[in-house]
Amino acid sequence: MAFLRSDLAQFAAYSAPHPDPHSDQQAPEKKIDGLDTNESPIDLPPALKAALAQQYEQIIEANRYPDGSHAELKQAIAQYAIASSNIAPETLTLKNITLGNGSDELIRSLIMATCLGGEGAILVSDPTFSMYAILAKTLGVPVHTVSRKENFEVDIAQAEVAIDTAQKEGSAPVKVIFMVHPNSPTGNALTQLELDWLKQLSTDILIVVDEAYFEFSGHTTLAEALSRPNWIVTRTFSKAFRLAAHRVGYGIAHPSIIAALEKLRLPYNLPTFSQAAALTALGHSEQLLEQIPTILDERNKLLHRLSEHDCLRVWPSDSNFIYARLSDRGLSTLGVSEQADGLKKVFQQLRSRGTIIRHTGGGLRISIGTPPENQRTLSNIQSVLSKESNTTIEPVAATLSH
Repeated sequence: MAFLRSDLAQFAAYSAPHPDPHSDQQAPEKKIDGLDTNESPIDLPPALKAALAQQYEQIIEANRYPDGSHAELKQAIAQYAIASSNIAPETLTLKNITLGNGSDELIRSLIMATCLGGEGAILVSDPTFSMYAILAKTLGVPVHTVSRKENFEVDIAQAEVAIDTAQKEGSAPVKVIFMVHPNSPTGNALTQLELDWLKQLSTDILIVVDEAYFEFSGHTTLAEALSRPNWIVTRTFSKAFRLAAHRVGYGIAHPSIIAALEKLRLPYNLPTFSQAAALTALGHSEQLLEQIPTILDERNKLLHRLSEHDCLRVWPSDSNFIYARLSDRGLSTLGVSEQADGLKKVFQQLRSRGTIIRHTGGGLRISIGTPPENQRTLSNIQSVLSKESNTTIEPVAATLSH
């Protein structure tokens, strides 16, 4: 089809990571644990679902377009951000907030606002959230990728070389740096060294700090975003607030950045029911966020047990997921010499047992589920990695049950 962009053939369409439980590859009776997308493992309380259903029946007019200003939801977000991030109320107004159909829409709009037309490139540090590079490439925007150190801190020296080289060569300069705080898939929060480096960069570069996991980590750069003209914090309702099905993301930044994003935002981008769900969630934030200590406790238990396994190398986590790679013993146990081959084998064998995790960034990212899901995950990992080496882990029920 000659009318399509010539580079489009190089891209792959995004496909849902969760398997179809009714597909031919999975027995209908098998329990599938989807621990690959870092969602909350706990659904909305029935009472909140009933309240939303009542809103749809009695208040929402399905034949009318959504509120395109998002004013009521922005006000609720401002109140939540002020209370949860301990910032001065006068520093945050509705002019500091924009809303997107998930954070992905905000990421795409940020790239469009800064880099289109050959005007700029983005910089990411691998491994990290893949959508930054994916969205940039679909827009024809160059991507500079730098590595991370052993503890997954950004290689700052390498990043500075990439920024300087792009500037000196006369190619598209780096206009946006994307950071996740804490990073996905590795789970580490930004260090003071990284934050200090970001703060001293030229204001000609937009610093995007993705705080999708803020409620789990407690780390935030919101004060920086509100006091600097080139910072923006993005967050989502898809994780701790249990609204992944509703696709609601938001950004907080200097009013000039928000004004630019509003020019690119599609009209009525956020459905009425999604706005209602986010408002309901914020109105019951204390109840919904009561799950956080339990999830973090489960994370710590699972992290402890996995760290004891000599086939795995596991890193600390500031979020609701764990990142692991195979040790030399693990490679030997699986009969492979390359990390990528071993990880693929573990991923596939866990999948066949009903545990779906994410194979990404040169490792395995395991979302924290419910206590029974975590028990099954640990048991399946034991089965996969202990089959030939007779490595054992203490009974999972004794360590993960409440």
